[in-house]
Amino acid sequence: MDDKRNIPIAAETRIGHVHLKVSDLERAVRFYTEVLGFEVTARMGQSAAFLSAGGYHHHIGLNIWESEGGSPPPRGSTGLYHFAILLPSRRELARAILRLQEHNWPLEGAADHGVSEAVYLRDPDNNGIELYVDRPRDEWPRGPEGETILFTHPLDIEGLIAEYREKDKQ
Repeated sequence: MDDKRNIPIAAETRIGHVHLKVSDLERAVRFYTEVLGFEVTARMGQSAAFLSAGGYHHHIGLNIWESEGGSPPPRGSTGLYHFAILLPSRRELARAILRLQEHNWPLEGAADHGVSEAVYLRDPDNNGIELYVDRPRDEWPRGPEGETILFTHPLDIEGLIAEYREKDKQ
């Protein structure tokens, strides 16, 4: 008898969207539209908003159904560590960093993970966000048996931005 319990999930599986409880809906909408550049695609009255990139129905849902006026979970509690927003290119990562700088939005970190390059920040409700770009799979660092090697090295943000500005001139 085949044991179907250990069959891996399909390789094409993707995480489609994140839905966040926020304390102040309009403040959260301003952050995700003005600072990160998403667009509002739909609203549910004054209690929820749905945002996307490129006209998708939504990548991010925001609501105050159980959290209006609330505070973030305290350190040492379980919950969301961060969610990640995959950008299509290094150019778009550089643009996102410049947008954050224009809004004086602080970064918590920046890393080259070998397989990807990322910056980390928090939204107004203290939710962790990773903005990242993947490297092509054939460039991922590999071990002696072909396994993917992940690491955390500093990301050269200034170099990334300089590369963006140089290509933008062309």
